[in-house]
Amino acid sequence: MNEYRIKGLSCGGCALRLEEEIKQLEHGADAKLSYNSAKLTVNPNISMTEVKKILKSDNAYIETGAESNAGDGHSHHAHDGHDHAGHDHSHADGNGKMLKLLIASGVIYAVALLLDGVLDKQAVILLYVIATIISGYTTFFRGLKNLFKLKFNIDTLMTIALVGAVAIGEWKEATLVAILFGLNELLEGYGMEKARRSMEALLQVAPKEALKVENGQELIVPIASLQVGDVVKIKPGEKIPSDGMVSEGKSSVNEAAITGESLPVEKESGEPVYGGSINNEGLLLVRIDKAYKDSSLAKILHLVQEAQETKTPTELFINKFAKYYTPLIMVAAAFVMLIPPLLFQGDWMTWLYQGLSVLIVGCPCALILSSPIAIVSGITRNARNGVLVKGGVFLEQLGKVDMLAFDKTGTLTKGEPHVAQLECYDEERFFQVAGAIEKSSSHPLAKAIMKEINSRTISVPEPDEILTLSGRGMKAKVNGQTYWLGNEKSIGHIAMPDTIQSRIEQLKEEGLTLVLVADEQHVLGMFGIADEIREESRSVIAALHKLGITSTVMLTGDHQKTAEKVATAVGVSEFYGNLLPEDKVKRIKEMSAKHTVAMIGDGINDAPALASAQLGIAMGKGTDSAIETADIVLMQDHLGRLPEAVSIAKKVNRVIRFNIIVSLGLKVIALLLTIPGWLTLWIAILSDMGATIFVTLVSLTILIEGKKRLGAG
Repeated sequence: MNEYRIKGLSCGGCALRLEEEIKQLEHGADAKLSYNSAKLTVNPNISMTEVKKILKSDNAYIETGAESNAGDGHSHHAHDGHDHAGHDHSHADGNGKMLKLLIASGVIYAVALLLDGVLDKQAVILLYVIATIISGYTTFFRGLKNLFKLKFNIDTLMTIALVGAVAIGEWKEATLVAILFGLNELLEGYGMEKARRSMEALLQVAPKEALKVENGQELIVPIASLQVGDVVKIKPGEKIPSDGMVSEGKSSVNEAAITGESLPVEKESGEPVYGGSINNEGLLLVRIDKAYKDSSLAKILHLVQEAQETKTPTELFINKFAKYYTPLIMVAAAFVMLIPPLLFQGDWMTWLYQGLSVLIVGCPCALILSSPIAIVSGITRNARNGVLVKGGVFLEQLGKVDMLAFDKTGTLTKGEPHVAQLECYDEERFFQVAGAIEKSSSHPLAKAIMKEINSRTISVPEPDEILTLSGRGMKAKVNGQTYWLGNEKSIGHIAMPDTIQSRIEQLKEEGLTLVLVADEQHVLGMFGIADEIREESRSVIAALHKLGITSTVMLTGDHQKTAEKVATAVGVSEFYGNLLPEDKVKRIKEMSAKHTVAMIGDGINDAPALASAQLGIAMGKGTDSAIETADIVLMQDHLGRLPEAVSIAKKVNRVIRFNIIVSLGLKVIALLLTIPGWLTLWIAILSDMGATIFVTLVSLTILIEGKKRLGAG
């Protein structure tokens, strides 16, 4: 498929109509024109001359140099990211020209109003005609074409209204209609362009070149040419070109572009870095692990762009509604024109005029615009925070979620064991022996024990010999004496005093994993080890409950006691332990019958559960499987941004509902004005225009708030 950037799309309704027309062409069946992202995707065999002709009929055109081949995975998106800057002027030119025409016709209209009664009537009419032509000729020709094809859309309605107003001698009204309609189109274009611009600013984070080090030589190369294994040099203040591993140097790196976190992260040799993040102060040499098109950043940019192009259920409904709404209004207008004069001796001229006004109320622009700007703004604002929403559908869904299911390990907890309880019966020997046995082990429990011992600055002796007892622990000689370390089975040679036995039972009841240390006769002490709970988990759960999520559920494969302990500590409303991956899927399906459920996991072993929930949210710094399976990805390694993402989604849904009510409400009021015969052409236009401006501004507030928050962050 070939992809083109389109300039000059004036409204969502127009984009829909153009898409329909392109689909009629040979090889056009799978053409897609997205108003949100201003992109056209077509089959390479389609006749581009015909496509351009169709676009031209709506004053839209293909941006020069913005053609790309969409068949090669993600790379075309990277290309897009770099080329925007060069082409932005073209839309501004289109808008600028439109603005000049509108100002000119506005001035002529004002002159005609002032000279009305001073000059000859014919001269004033001529001024009105000139003003109408300047601001309304494009709409008029489009509408005329559509009228011959019996296609009824906003342009057709405006053209009929213009012709009608002129026919009954309402020159002044006809001119005002043309000017207001032009202004309306201009504002619609500006609103969507602003939302797209903020999205494009987000896509500018991709670096363009890299400094490659080869055989001691430094070469500047485009990032697309970087291969896995290449070494690049990153100076302070420069962007890291792609995902890789630090091979030399030490510095702090700002990963805000990827994770939305503003605090810098320290990096040294052997640590991973992400493409698009910025090196702060030191010089780094990085070995590239992924070609740019496979890097986290390219995937993010790709997903964010794709996200704009999916239609939400609300949008689909609005588009369908608009299809029937316009013909319905035409029938209503015909009734208004004919019924009063035919049945109630109404004045033909008056009711013809009223009917024309009703026609203009039939314009569904504001209604079609209710949703796209709000959705692009919501996706952009979340992306700035490091929350990837893969489509408007998922954003809408997130705002409706009333139940959140959490995986425990790695999501509510850090997934790293730490020493939660200590029992010492012979402090000096206990720590020394444990340190001597565990210091060379790479087992997660050993690491937790060593972290505890190192925090106490205890000098650890070297062991004389170590023997592994499979399934039980270790046996070792330290300072010439034999010691055991491990679970209860490893110290079966000791007659356990009741006090220690009851303490062991007590700690096990609390869901702790025990590591005991003993010599030949006595237990020296024990470590109670648990998975460390993330600091933010409790406040995140509380914030979610405040946002109206009625129930939070924790699902875990861990022991029921451990589950209970974590659930109490973080404040979830329900929890289930001892679950296998397939049990999690079953639970999710049961809950989905009564609720809108989102499942959150770290994306590695939770893929089946994430896929079976109505909404899958993965966290973790962009593990590939998380990005692939989830509908929403938290690019940080914690849940901190989740409440804000839910709150943005709820705001987007509120804004869309509000926009629909306003745009339909103003139309209903305008239609009701026909009953006493008060509806005028310019009131009809203002009811639509007011709604359009209002809907656009309200939708853009979703972005503004984000900017403030970002500045503070």
